[in-house]
Amino acid sequence: MWFFVILGIAALVMAPVLALLWQASQGSAMLWSHLMGSVLPHAFGQTLILMTGVGILVAFTGTLLAWTVTAYDFRGRRLLEWGLLLPLAVPTYIVAYAYLDLLHPIGPVQDFLRQMLGYSSPRQFRLPDLRSMPGAILLLSLVLFPYVYLPVRAMFTTQAANLLEVSRTLGLSRRAAFWRVAVPSARPAIAVGVSLALMEVLNDIGASEFLGVRSLTISVYTTWVTRSDLPGAAQIALAMLVLVVALVSLERWARRNQRYNVNAQRARMMVPLRIRGPRAAGLFALAALPMIFGFVIPGGYLAIEAAERFHSAGLSAQLLREAGNSFMISALATLAVLICGVIIACGARLFPSRPLQIAQRISGLGYAMPGTVLAIGILTVSAGFDRRLDALMQSWFGLSTGLLLIGSGMALGYAYLVRFLGIASGSTEAGLTRFPRSYDHAARSLGRSAAGTVFSLHLPLSRSAIAAGGLLVFVDCMKELSATLLLRPLNFETLATHLYGEAARGTYEEASIAALAIVAVGILPVILLARVGRQGRQRAA
Repeated sequence: MWFFVILGIAALVMAPVLALLWQASQGSAMLWSHLMGSVLPHAFGQTLILMTGVGILVAFTGTLLAWTVTAYDFRGRRLLEWGLLLPLAVPTYIVAYAYLDLLHPIGPVQDFLRQMLGYSSPRQFRLPDLRSMPGAILLLSLVLFPYVYLPVRAMFTTQAANLLEVSRTLGLSRRAAFWRVAVPSARPAIAVGVSLALMEVLNDIGASEFLGVRSLTISVYTTWVTRSDLPGAAQIALAMLVLVVALVSLERWARRNQRYNVNAQRARMMVPLRIRGPRAAGLFALAALPMIFGFVIPGGYLAIEAAERFHSAGLSAQLLREAGNSFMISALATLAVLICGVIIACGARLFPSRPLQIAQRISGLGYAMPGTVLAIGILTVSAGFDRRLDALMQSWFGLSTGLLLIGSGMALGYAYLVRFLGIASGSTEAGLTRFPRSYDHAARSLGRSAAGTVFSLHLPLSRSAIAAGGLLVFVDCMKELSATLLLRPLNFETLATHLYGEAARGTYEEASIAALAIVAVGILPVILLARVGRQGRQRAA
C-alpha cells in the first residue's frame, strides 16, 4: 500500500509537467515561430542578464559576509550573524514595492535631497529611475544574498579552520588564504546558494514587473492573462523549464569533483581574529549595509506607513478577509504538504527500493519549478478533471459540478502541494537520519506494523524537524505570488495578491499593512534558522 500511495503522490507532482508539455503542443507552428522571432529572444535575454547580475552579486556578497563574521571577531559580530538572515523575511516584490515608493520622484528621499540642494521641482533634480535592469539586479541581490551567506558560513565554520592552519604554516597571509583556500573549499556551498537564489529570480513576478524588466516570467503572465493565449504561455514556460534544468545541471557540475577528508563532527571551529577600535567599527558598518538596505530600511518604511494607514483608516474588512484567506489556504496546504511529505520520507525509509527513491526525488521537483510554469500545468490538469467530472455527474445524476477544483481554490492548494512538497519530505528525511535504522528493525521485530512504526517511532523522534518544515511551508505559501495570481478563484484575494494589485495601480500606501503582515510572518523561519545555527555552533564548540 505504501508503495502505491507514494507513487500516486509522485504522479501528482509529475502531472503538471506532462500537462505543460501537452498544452505547449496545442500551439500552432506559426505561434511558435512568432514567439521565437519576437517574444523569446528579448525575454530570454532580459532573464539571462538579470540572473547573471544577481548571481554575481549574491555570490560575492554572501561569501564575503560569511567570511567576515567567521574569520573576524569584532563588536557587533553576533548581531550580524543572525541579522544578515533578516532579508530572507522580505519577499522580492515587497522590497521593490517599498523602494519604488521611497525613491519615487516625489517620494520622501528625493524630496529631502532637493530641499538639501536647494531645488524645488523634480524637473530640476531627480535620481536615476529605479525601474531599470541595474535597479532590479541590485534590489533582488539585497534580498537573495542570504541564500549564499547561510551555507557558505556553515562551510567556513566546519571546514576552514583545519585547512587554514595548514595554509598559514605554508606562509600564506589571511587574505591570500581566503582567496586560495577558503573560497575554493566553499565552492559547493556557493554553487548551491547561487542556484537557490537564481531559482527565486526565475520565480519572481512582482519585482520584475514593478521594476520594468520583461523577464520570461512576465512574458508567461502577460501571454496567458492579457492575450488569453494559454498554448503560447505554455511554450514560453517550456523555455523557462529548460533554463531550470540547465541551472540545476550547472550547479551539480560545479560540485562534480568536490570531496572532503575533514570530518565535520570533529572539525574545530575557526578561531576568529580579534579586531578592536576604528577598524572594528568600520568593518561592522560595512558588513551591516546589506542588512540595512535589505531589511531595516524597507521594514522600517512599511512599519511607518502601516502605522499611519492604521491610524487614519484602521483595518478594513476587506484586508481582514484577505488575511483570513491567506491563513486558511496556507494552513490547509501546509497540512496536506506535511502529510504527503511524511508519507514519502517514512515510506522510503521503511521500504528502501529504487522505485521509491526515484519517487522521492520526483516529489522534490516542484520546488525547482517557477510558480508561473507550475500554474499552467496545474490549470490544464484541474480544468481537464473538472470537465470530466462535470460530464460524468451530468450523465449519472443530472447535476453540474462546474469548475470544482478551480472555483473552490483546490487547484491553488494543489499548486502549493507540488511547489513545496520537497521542503516537507526533505525536512522529515533529515529528522529521520538522526537515529539509526536499528530502531525501525526493533519496532518491527516487536510486532509493529509499518504505520505503527511511523506513529510510535518516526513521528515522535522527528517532530521538531517536521515542525520546522511545516513552518517553512506555511511561510512560503503566505508569500507565494506568481501561482496565487494565476490560480486563485474569482473574488479570492490574499495579502500577496492585494499588495500586487495596489502596487500595480501605484497606490502604495494602501498595501503597507498587508506588506508588513507578510514580512512579520516571514521573520519566523529566520528566527528558526538563527536558533539552528546557534545550536550548531554550541555543539561544535
